[in-house]
Amino acid sequence: MFDMKLKIINGPNLNLLGKREPKIYGSTTFENYFEKLKTLFPEIELYYFQSNIEGEIINEIQNSENSYDGIILNAAGYTHTSVSIADAVKAVDIAVVEVHISNIFSREEFRHVSLIAPNANGSIIGFGLDSYRLAIESYINR
Repeated sequence: MFDMKLKIINGPNLNLLGKREPKIYGSTTFENYFEKLKTLFPEIELYYFQSNIEGEIINEIQNSENSYDGIILNAAGYTHTSVSIADAVKAVDIAVVEVHISNIFSREEFRHVSLIAPNANGSIIGFGLDSYRLAIESYINR
């Protein structure tokens, strides 16, 4: 029996992890890292969704409200542009932890603003793929 169900939602271009800008994002695919997370946290039922399409991400956030204990959201580039994703996070009654692989504050200035953060329960930024592990631990330690 699982104690908790968490859904990881990744936004645009994160399907290219492992080959996209490895100096920033590393050389591990998310699918490989996700398998590691499932091994590290066998007591947690983990699900993964990725889309390059804003509306699909919004639907996934809304559809998770009554089925999951929490969402780990990396909205990627939409973090800085999508009022609609920020509104979806605000509208649902489910804990959301925002994650970013890179330190968005050490990158281009337009990346310094997160529209998601004011509506999230917390943000974990800049620890590489370990940001997801830290997000899971934040749910465990609640």
